[in-house]
Amino acid sequence: MRMFVAVLPSDAARESLEDWLKPRREHGDLRWSDAEQFHVTLAFCPDVPDRALDDFGERLTQAATRHTPFRLRLAGGGTFPDPDRAKLLYAALDAERSDLASLGGLAEKAKNAAAVSGITVEGRTFRPHLTIARSNRSFSAMRWLRALEGYGGPDWEVDAIHLVASHLGEGRERRPRYEVVESYPLTQGRLD
Repeated sequence: MRMFVAVLPSDAARESLEDWLKPRREHGDLRWSDAEQFHVTLAFCPDVPDRALDDFGERLTQAATRHTPFRLRLAGGGTFPDPDRAKLLYAALDAERSDLASLGGLAEKAKNAAAVSGITVEGRTFRPHLTIARSNRSFSAMRWLRALEGYGGPDWEVDAIHLVASHLGEGRERRPRYEVVESYPLTQGRLD
């Protein structure tokens, strides 16, 4: 099964970004992400065997219980691999108003949970972002980056991580459909 561990934006953060993107989606030939699928990937696992799911879930539970909730905010944007040959456009995380150290720590714990469970994790250095559009062909993204410089969404509290299944070709226009399989609350320091 194709899966990833992610942080999901709050409804307010998702709606803010969607409202900002709506008038811009009509321009260019990009494949825009659907707002209900917005997420920040912590660990991408292209092939999770069923036999590893229980162990993976237990390890994600342990990782989450050792983490306190923290705040994030989307602001600005970027591209992969670079602005002149972009194939992916993303909303960035505000370095001044986001706890990127906590986010990076969670990403490391999610990757470790997968690896110890015998699951291959794809990707190298963690570069936090929220994908907003993709293209099959490289494009110059300078105008999109200039536009994204003016975007700043509301802060939100990250109080859980989520294990998400990615069903290829089952979404709108044969895109992936994402399904939250399990959520793991961040509970360290909580009294309730």
